[in-house]
Amino acid sequence: MSVTTEHISKQIFTLNEHNDVLFEQLALELFRYHAKKNETYRDFIGHLGIEPALVLKLNEIPFLPISLFKRNTVGVFNAPPEAVFLSSGTTGMERSHHHVADLSLYEKSLHTCFNQFFGNEKEYCILALLPSYLERSNSSLVYMTQKLMKKSGHADNGFYLDRLTTLSKVLKKNSEKGVKTLLIGVTFALLELAEKHPQALQHCTILETGGMKGRRREMPREEVHSELKSAFGLDKIASEYGMTELLSQAYSLGDGIFKTPPWMRVYVREATDPLTSAERGKGALNVIDLANIHSCPFIATQDLGHIHQDHSFEVLGRMNDSDVRGCNLMVV
Repeated sequence: MSVTTEHISKQIFTLNEHNDVLFEQLALELFRYHAKKNETYRDFIGHLGIEPALVLKLNEIPFLPISLFKRNTVGVFNAPPEAVFLSSGTTGMERSHHHVADLSLYEKSLHTCFNQFFGNEKEYCILALLPSYLERSNSSLVYMTQKLMKKSGHADNGFYLDRLTTLSKVLKKNSEKGVKTLLIGVTFALLELAEKHPQALQHCTILETGGMKGRRREMPREEVHSELKSAFGLDKIASEYGMTELLSQAYSLGDGIFKTPPWMRVYVREATDPLTSAERGKGALNVIDLANIHSCPFIATQDLGHIHQDHSFEVLGRMNDSDVRGCNLMVV
């Protein structure tokens, strides 16, 4: 780790939501670092005709199209990466790969953020229903869940794949005994559990991670959460907003309204113009994840969203093919 990135890594997790000046300072330091040393990012901003020395404000930083993680090793590496996370995708789809130079940054981001939104992992029994992710290798979501389980240390922690009956029994037991439980699940699997084993749950938080993966028809988040709340007698369904190309997650504790940890911020751009960036409004989502010190902290996603006055946001859908094709400046 270079002096520059080591200096930044020590400050990231000391940020709070009001540290606008320090956040901008760290983001600009990382921009200059990546503009110089990250070949993929350097080529991208060169293609756009941007002179790094003239980027002096946060809203002037260009965001790297997330699609470039499919064809490039994105980042600055002084040694072989400690892990390579692969996106899930559907059969035959080209998968993104995120080379992670320092897993300790990912784990620090994970646990600090989880504690901020949910409390101490040791308070929970953590159950996982992630069949499509367990069936593929190098999933960041599986790695995340394993780390949460290890921190929790509860005897009933585990991945249940397609063992829905067994999972239902553990949920029932925990509910009856007052055991605080976190059920992390991909959308289609949670809906299957709701259909086959509905039951009133207490002391349980369901964390939906998104994804039909071609297993079911696509449904609005509101419809998914309505079915889950009805099946399990819950007032709220939590959600995670994360992706293979990021080392941090945003969470919603209900109603599909997401908030970020202090070292991660979400902005909005015009769907077909990568150089626009605003703090509020509707459009395609850009993400600054300062924990992405070594790969790229500035990601232009293909998600559409609405950022509210308080910086919370909703995810409204995905860019379609015409949106992506129209965004010609984003293709290197």
